[in-house]
Amino acid sequence: MSPAAVTTLLQRLSDRDIGILESLRAHRLLKTDHIRRLHFAEGHATIGAAAGATMRVLTRLESHNLAARLGRRIGGVRAGSSGIVWQLAAAGERLLRTMHGERRRRRYQEPSAIFSAHALATAELAVQVQELTSQGAIELVSLDTEPSCWRSFLGAHGTREWLKPDLHAVTASGDYEDHWYIEADLATEHPPAIVRKAKQYQRYAATGSYQARHGLFPAVVWVVPDATRQRALRAALTADPTIQAALHRVVTTEQFAALITNQPPKGGST
Repeated sequence: MSPAAVTTLLQRLSDRDIGILESLRAHRLLKTDHIRRLHFAEGHATIGAAAGATMRVLTRLESHNLAARLGRRIGGVRAGSSGIVWQLAAAGERLLRTMHGERRRRRYQEPSAIFSAHALATAELAVQVQELTSQGAIELVSLDTEPSCWRSFLGAHGTREWLKPDLHAVTASGDYEDHWYIEADLATEHPPAIVRKAKQYQRYAATGSYQARHGLFPAVVWVVPDATRQRALRAALTADPTIQAALHRVVTTEQFAALITNQPPKGGST
Protein backbone atom coordinates (compact mmCIF):
# COMPACT_ATOMS: atom_id res chain seq x y z
CA MET A 1 0.00 0.00 0.00
CA SER A 2 1.53 3.29 -1.08
CA PRO A 3 1.89 6.28 1.27
CA ALA A 4 -0.69 8.14 -0.84
CA ALA A 5 -3.17 5.28 -0.51
CA VAL A 6 -2.61 5.16 3.24
CA THR A 7 -3.20 8.91 3.51
CA THR A 8 -6.42 8.67 1.49
CA LEU A 9 -7.70 5.79 3.58
CA LEU A 10 -6.80 7.41 6.88
CA GLN A 11 -8.81 10.48 5.91
CA ARG A 12 -11.90 8.25 5.82
CA LEU A 13 -11.24 6.62 9.18
CA SER A 14 -11.73 7.96 12.69
CA ASP A 15 -9.36 7.45 15.58
CA ARG A 16 -11.79 4.87 16.92
CA ASP A 17 -11.77 3.03 13.59
CA ILE A 18 -7.98 2.80 13.77
CA GLY A 19 -8.20 1.74 17.40
CA ILE A 20 -10.53 -1.12 16.49
CA LEU A 21 -8.18 -2.30 13.74
CA GLU A 22 -5.23 -2.11 16.14
CA SER A 23 -7.18 -4.21 18.65
CA LEU A 24 -7.87 -6.82 16.00
CA ARG A 25 -4.20 -6.82 15.08
CA ALA A 26 -3.13 -7.28 18.71
CA HIS A 27 -5.63 -10.00 19.65
CA ARG A 28 -6.05 -11.66 16.24
CA LEU A 29 -9.70 -12.47 16.99
CA LEU A 30 -12.33 -10.49 18.88
CA LYS A 31 -16.04 -10.92 19.38
CA THR A 32 -18.34 -7.98 18.70
CA ASP A 33 -18.92 -7.79 22.45
CA HIS A 34 -15.18 -7.46 23.09
CA ILE A 35 -14.98 -4.56 20.66
CA ARG A 36 -17.99 -2.91 22.28
CA ARG A 37 -16.39 -3.16 25.71
CA LEU A 38 -13.05 -1.84 24.45
CA HIS A 39 -14.16 0.97 22.16
CA PHE A 40 -17.83 1.79 22.86
CA ALA A 41 -17.99 1.69 26.66
CA GLU A 42 -18.83 5.39 26.94
CA GLY A 43 -21.21 7.79 25.26
CA HIS A 44 -24.22 5.48 24.93
CA ALA A 45 -27.37 5.42 27.04
CA THR A 46 -27.63 1.64 27.13
CA ILE A 47 -25.59 -1.43 26.34
CA GLY A 48 -28.02 -2.12 23.50
CA ALA A 49 -27.31 1.28 21.97
CA ALA A 50 -23.57 0.69 22.28
CA ALA A 51 -23.94 -2.74 20.69
CA GLY A 52 -25.85 -1.26 17.76
CA ALA A 53 -23.21 1.40 17.22
CA THR A 54 -20.46 -1.22 17.41
CA MET A 55 -22.11 -3.35 14.75
CA ARG A 56 -22.66 -0.37 12.44
CA VAL A 57 -18.99 0.60 12.61
CA LEU A 58 -17.80 -2.97 12.10
CA THR A 59 -20.11 -3.41 9.12
CA ARG A 60 -18.68 -0.23 7.59
CA LEU A 61 -15.10 -1.45 8.16
CA GLU A 62 -16.10 -4.77 6.64
CA SER A 63 -17.44 -3.03 3.53
CA HIS A 64 -13.98 -1.51 2.98
CA ASN A 65 -12.26 -4.90 3.44
CA LEU A 66 -10.64 -3.66 6.64
CA ALA A 67 -12.31 -6.14 9.00
CA ALA A 68 -13.82 -9.54 8.31
CA ARG A 69 -16.24 -11.72 10.25
CA LEU A 70 -15.64 -15.43 10.65
CA GLY A 71 -18.07 -17.99 9.34
CA ARG A 72 -18.75 -19.42 12.80
CA ARG A 73 -20.59 -17.55 15.54
CA ILE A 74 -19.68 -18.05 19.21
CA GLY A 75 -22.71 -18.96 21.27
CA GLY A 76 -24.90 -19.86 18.29
CA VAL A 77 -27.70 -17.83 16.78
CA ARG A 78 -29.01 -16.82 20.20
CA ALA A 79 -25.82 -14.86 20.84
CA GLY A 80 -26.86 -12.43 18.11
CA SER A 81 -24.33 -9.91 16.84
CA SER A 82 -22.37 -10.06 20.12
CA GLY A 83 -21.24 -13.57 19.19
CA ILE A 84 -19.84 -12.63 15.77
CA VAL A 85 -16.06 -13.07 15.65
CA TRP A 86 -13.89 -10.57 13.77
CA GLN A 87 -10.37 -10.44 12.42
CA LEU A 88 -8.40 -8.09 10.21
CA ALA A 89 -9.20 -8.29 6.51
CA ALA A 90 -6.64 -7.88 3.73
CA ALA A 91 -6.87 -4.09 3.39
CA GLY A 92 -6.78 -3.64 7.17
CA GLU A 93 -3.67 -5.79 7.42
CA ARG A 94 -1.96 -3.82 4.65
CA LEU A 95 -2.92 -0.50 6.20
CA LEU A 96 -1.54 -1.31 9.64
CA ARG A 97 1.55 -3.00 8.22
CA THR A 98 2.32 0.16 6.26
CA MET A 99 1.60 2.39 9.26
CA HIS A 100 3.95 0.34 11.44
CA GLY A 101 6.66 0.17 8.78
CA GLU A 102 6.56 -3.61 8.61
CA ARG A 103 7.26 -5.64 5.48
CA ARG A 104 6.33 -9.12 6.58
CA ARG A 105 2.75 -9.89 5.67
CA ARG A 106 0.44 -11.60 8.15
CA ARG A 107 -2.03 -13.95 6.56
CA TYR A 108 -5.51 -13.93 8.06
CA GLN A 109 -7.46 -17.02 7.16
CA GLU A 110 -10.40 -18.81 8.74
CA PRO A 111 -8.79 -20.26 11.89
CA SER A 112 -9.54 -23.64 13.43
CA ALA A 113 -12.11 -23.99 16.18
CA ILE A 114 -9.39 -24.81 18.72
CA PHE A 115 -7.31 -21.77 17.79
CA SER A 116 -10.39 -19.54 17.88
CA ALA A 117 -11.48 -20.73 21.31
CA HIS A 118 -8.05 -20.11 22.81
CA ALA A 119 -7.57 -16.73 21.12
CA LEU A 120 -10.97 -15.54 22.33
CA ALA A 121 -10.37 -16.81 25.87
CA THR A 122 -7.09 -14.89 25.94
CA ALA A 123 -8.78 -11.80 24.50
CA GLU A 124 -11.44 -11.98 27.20
CA LEU A 125 -8.77 -11.82 29.91
CA ALA A 126 -7.07 -8.88 28.19
CA VAL A 127 -10.38 -7.04 27.91
CA GLN A 128 -11.06 -7.64 31.60
CA VAL A 129 -7.68 -6.12 32.52
CA GLN A 130 -8.44 -3.05 30.42
CA GLU A 131 -11.93 -2.75 31.94
CA LEU A 132 -10.45 -2.87 35.44
CA THR A 133 -8.19 -0.03 34.37
CA SER A 134 -11.14 2.02 33.06
CA GLN A 135 -12.96 1.42 36.35
CA GLY A 136 -9.99 2.76 38.32
CA ALA A 137 -9.38 -0.56 40.10
CA ILE A 138 -5.79 -0.74 38.79
CA GLU A 139 -3.35 1.23 36.68
CA LEU A 140 -2.26 -0.60 33.56
CA VAL A 141 1.42 0.01 32.92
CA SER A 142 1.70 -2.37 29.97
CA LEU A 143 -0.17 -5.21 28.30
CA ASP A 144 1.58 -7.34 25.68
CA THR A 145 -0.09 -9.98 23.53
CA GLU A 146 1.36 -12.79 21.45
CA PRO A 147 3.90 -12.81 19.92
CA SER A 148 5.36 -9.60 21.37
CA CYS A 149 5.32 -11.10 24.87
CA TRP A 150 7.31 -14.20 23.83
CA ARG A 151 10.91 -14.46 25.02
CA SER A 152 13.82 -16.63 23.91
CA PHE A 153 16.46 -17.76 26.38
CA LEU A 154 19.25 -20.27 26.81
CA GLY A 155 18.34 -23.29 28.89
CA ALA A 156 20.56 -25.09 31.36
CA HIS A 157 22.39 -27.02 28.62
CA GLY A 158 22.83 -24.08 26.28
CA THR A 159 19.84 -24.89 24.08
CA ARG A 160 17.65 -22.02 22.95
CA GLU A 161 14.07 -22.13 24.20
CA TRP A 162 11.04 -19.98 23.53
CA LEU A 163 8.73 -19.03 26.38
CA LYS A 164 5.32 -18.28 24.90
CA PRO A 165 2.88 -16.76 27.40
CA ASP A 166 -0.60 -15.82 26.24
CA LEU A 167 -0.33 -12.38 27.85
CA HIS A 168 2.17 -10.32 29.81
CA ALA A 169 0.82 -7.51 31.96
CA VAL A 170 2.24 -5.00 34.39
CA THR A 171 -0.30 -3.37 36.67
CA ALA A 172 0.07 -0.88 39.47
CA SER A 173 -1.80 -0.04 42.63
CA GLY A 174 -0.47 2.86 44.65
CA ASP A 175 3.32 2.67 44.77
CA TYR A 176 3.49 -1.02 43.91
CA GLU A 177 3.73 -2.80 40.59
CA ASP A 178 2.53 -6.31 39.89
CA HIS A 179 3.96 -8.29 36.98
CA TRP A 180 1.98 -11.14 35.45
CA TYR A 181 2.42 -13.88 32.89
CA ILE A 182 -1.10 -15.02 32.03
CA GLU A 183 -2.10 -18.37 30.54
CA ALA A 184 -5.66 -18.99 29.33
CA ASP A 185 -6.30 -22.66 30.04
CA LEU A 186 -9.32 -24.33 28.42
CA ALA A 187 -8.79 -27.75 30.05
CA THR A 188 -7.76 -29.21 26.70
CA GLU A 189 -4.25 -30.26 27.78
CA HIS A 190 -3.39 -32.95 30.29
CA PRO A 191 -1.98 -31.63 33.60
CA PRO A 192 1.53 -33.03 32.88
CA ALA A 193 1.74 -30.64 29.90
CA ILE A 194 0.99 -27.74 32.23
CA VAL A 195 3.68 -28.95 34.63
CA ARG A 196 6.20 -29.02 31.76
CA LYS A 197 5.38 -25.43 30.84
CA ALA A 198 5.53 -24.40 34.51
CA LYS A 199 9.06 -25.78 34.61
CA GLN A 200 9.92 -23.79 31.49
CA TYR A 201 8.82 -20.63 33.27
CA GLN A 202 11.13 -21.59 36.10
CA ARG A 203 14.02 -22.18 33.71
CA TYR A 204 13.46 -18.71 32.28
CA ALA A 205 13.31 -17.25 35.79
CA ALA A 206 16.62 -18.99 36.58
CA THR A 207 18.35 -16.95 33.84
CA GLY A 208 17.71 -13.80 35.88
CA SER A 209 17.25 -11.69 32.74
CA TYR A 210 13.77 -10.47 33.63
CA GLN A 211 14.80 -9.74 37.23
CA ALA A 212 17.81 -7.78 36.02
CA ARG A 213 15.50 -5.38 34.18
CA HIS A 214 12.62 -5.20 36.63
CA GLY A 215 13.84 -6.37 40.02
CA LEU A 216 11.32 -9.22 40.24
CA PHE A 217 9.85 -12.09 38.24
CA PRO A 218 6.17 -12.14 37.25
CA ALA A 219 3.60 -14.37 38.90
CA VAL A 220 2.51 -17.06 36.45
CA VAL A 221 -1.29 -17.13 36.37
CA TRP A 222 -3.15 -20.17 35.01
CA VAL A 223 -6.74 -19.12 34.38
CA VAL A 224 -8.98 -22.18 34.21
CA PRO A 225 -12.67 -22.60 33.34
CA ASP A 226 -13.94 -24.15 36.59
CA ALA A 227 -13.13 -25.46 40.06
CA THR A 228 -12.66 -29.04 38.83
CA ARG A 229 -9.86 -28.00 36.50
CA GLN A 230 -8.44 -25.74 39.21
CA ARG A 231 -8.14 -28.67 41.62
CA ALA A 232 -6.55 -30.84 38.94
CA LEU A 233 -3.85 -28.30 38.06
CA ARG A 234 -3.14 -27.44 41.67
CA ALA A 235 -2.72 -31.11 42.46
CA ALA A 236 -0.38 -31.62 39.50
CA LEU A 237 1.77 -28.61 40.39
CA THR A 238 2.04 -29.42 44.09
CA ALA A 239 2.78 -33.10 43.42
CA ASP A 240 6.01 -32.22 41.61
CA PRO A 241 8.70 -31.29 44.17
CA THR A 242 10.61 -29.24 41.61
CA ILE A 243 7.74 -26.78 41.11
CA GLN A 244 8.16 -23.50 42.96
CA ALA A 245 4.66 -23.06 44.35
CA ALA A 246 5.14 -19.37 45.13
CA LEU A 247 5.64 -18.61 41.44
CA HIS A 248 2.32 -19.99 40.23
CA ARG A 249 -1.33 -19.05 40.70
CA VAL A 250 -4.25 -21.17 39.54
CA VAL A 251 -7.54 -19.28 39.43
CA THR A 252 -10.87 -19.72 37.73
CA THR A 253 -12.11 -17.19 35.21
CA GLU A 254 -14.45 -15.85 37.91
CA GLN A 255 -11.51 -15.31 40.28
CA PHE A 256 -9.23 -13.62 37.75
CA ALA A 257 -10.33 -10.02 38.34
CA ALA A 258 -9.96 -10.40 42.11
CA LEU A 259 -6.41 -11.67 41.69
CA ILE A 260 -5.40 -8.81 39.39
CA THR A 261 -6.85 -6.24 41.81
CA ASN A 262 -5.25 -7.94 44.82
CA GLN A 263 -8.57 -8.92 46.36
CA PRO A 264 -9.06 -12.35 47.96
CA PRO A 265 -10.90 -14.51 45.41
CA LYS A 266 -13.63 -16.91 46.42
CA GLY A 267 -12.11 -20.32 46.95
CA GLY A 268 -8.53 -19.07 47.27
CA SER A 269 -5.88 -18.77 44.59
CA THR A 270 -3.21 -21.46 44.62
